[in-house]
Amino acid sequence: MNRFLTLPILLPMLLGIGLLILQPKSRKVRSRYVMASSLVTSALSLACVILTYLHDSDFLACILVSFSEVFSISLRIDGASIVYGSIVSVLWPLVTAYSLDYMSHEGHENRFFAFWLVAYGVVLGIAYSEDFLTLYFFYEVLTLTTLPLVMHAMDEKARYAGRKYLVYSITGAAFAFIGMVFLLNYGVGHLNFQYGGILDKGLAAGNEEALRLAFVAAFFGFGVKAAIFPFHGWLPDASVAPPPVSALLHAVAVVKTGVFAVLRIIGFVFGPKLLADIGTADILAWFAAGSIIISSLIAIQQDNLKRRLAFSTIGQLSYIVLGAALLSPLSIKGAYLHLVAHAVMKITLFMCAGVIIVRTHRSNISEMYGIGKKMPITMCCFTIASLGIAGMPFLIGFISKWNLALGALQSGKPLYVAVLIASAMLALTYLMPVCQMAYFKRDPQEQFRTYGEISYRMLLPICFTTILALVLGVMPEISPNFYAMASQAADSICQGWTGGGW
Repeated sequence: MNRFLTLPILLPMLLGIGLLILQPKSRKVRSRYVMASSLVTSALSLACVILTYLHDSDFLACILVSFSEVFSISLRIDGASIVYGSIVSVLWPLVTAYSLDYMSHEGHENRFFAFWLVAYGVVLGIAYSEDFLTLYFFYEVLTLTTLPLVMHAMDEKARYAGRKYLVYSITGAAFAFIGMVFLLNYGVGHLNFQYGGILDKGLAAGNEEALRLAFVAAFFGFGVKAAIFPFHGWLPDASVAPPPVSALLHAVAVVKTGVFAVLRIIGFVFGPKLLADIGTADILAWFAAGSIIISSLIAIQQDNLKRRLAFSTIGQLSYIVLGAALLSPLSIKGAYLHLVAHAVMKITLFMCAGVIIVRTHRSNISEMYGIGKKMPITMCCFTIASLGIAGMPFLIGFISKWNLALGALQSGKPLYVAVLIASAMLALTYLMPVCQMAYFKRDPQEQFRTYGEISYRMLLPICFTTILALVLGVMPEISPNFYAMASQAADSICQGWTGGGW
């Protein structure tokens, strides 16, 4: 059996444990160790994606642990895995390079980067899970590996945030487990992900109420980590974590794994046709639309920059849920594209926020007057990413939201186009004031401010992700062609779509 797919998952986990054992005292040695580990892991992960793309999904499929014919920890790359695994592999080394310089101010770096590397392997395990059980296993391990990152400061606020994160995650795990039990009863004898779902239509007939409960349980279980409103309570408090952790939580790990799991449930477990038949999709769409608007309104009221960005994440992830719930090829394509778009833009925003906080020692937006003059590169990148979040043309956020809007029309539900437009206006309302303070409000103490831009080691990753947002917005089909990947995944999920429904 080919075990190559296990390398990008197990290697960073072993290297992270090795860092805890070795405890290097030299920052240079530690930085080289961590950076090399991230780059090698990304190279192995992208190699797996390319090999699968050139051959088929079964080419690298393997079983790590087999418990029975039904239960196993197994790996396999499909269309959805390619989208999520690729963006994680591209962005993780960038935020790692940024964090190596940032964490020099925070202390306890060996512990931090040990869990950082382990978390990388676990996230790729989620991306490349073949079945529900494997996804569930890595999903829960992720809680244990990211908890020390959230609680890194170990002060009162950090401990409170950690406890809240743990309670939410454990509660969600219980519901996800209940959903898995239901699936065993109404499935086809296994838990392997399949395009269009794994539920037995014969067993499902007449058991619609039970299936609704199963879907609610699974959605709630994974929706907790996705921080979808009203399961979002832990995420704003987790903003006490260092900015590199926030970038990680919001862009490629934790909340993104949560919404990826929700996409799995909709497209690969229950399937769009069954969700349409039992009437769950419409409720979910209204739920997501409400989450988009409410979280945006709350974001406007936040003065703390990281908390404002946290509530922005809650709303932006609901875009992905909305796209999946509309159950059309274009809307599901838009959902997968927004998985990529939000990752690129939000990681940029949080890295910029970290630079601003470190250099100015100001975390409230009302205090960020005049920083655009002192930090022109950082604020330029922040502005571009903010416009991308709002869906400005020629940025990657426009591509995903355009497809979501087309998907709403394709589903015969134009009202959701109005929701998308309203949320874009709200995004400008809560992000542009930061730019206004930076560029148009004069600092009364300007002559006494000596800070400028941060080191190039932190600026380069920010500039790279900003350029990526621009390039993918202008040329969405450029390699690695996330546009084609999302289209392929959506078309495979929506087999049986007739043009006007199921």
